[in-house]
Amino acid sequence: RLVPNEKVRIALTKIDGIGPKKAIQVCSRLGISGNIKMNELTKYQIDKMEQMIGQDHVVHWEFKRGERADIERLISISCYRGIRHKDGLPLRGQRTHTNART
Repeated sequence: RLVPNEKVRIALTKIDGIGPKKAIQVCSRLGISGNIKMNELTKYQIDKMEQMIGQDHVVHWEFKRGERADIERLISISCYRGIRHKDGLPLRGQRTHTNART
């Protein structure tokens, strides 16, 4: 799924749940430079990377499911943020007079 001619540390950030800091941590734990391209990695290095990410980090559908569960919890307890989520309005104090029209 990752773009073959991107740097490893940048390509890893395309995965949901992995940001720049975690991408650098994965590269350093594997002992590879974050500046080499994805297509320069060996099959063994890619397998090790997939295995490490699968064990240590919450990614893809697990990450999305956790986000959705958090929002559902806010809605169920009827807190301010939950009500705003339910109504489709901005949560963090943005103005609604001219923007965020629903």
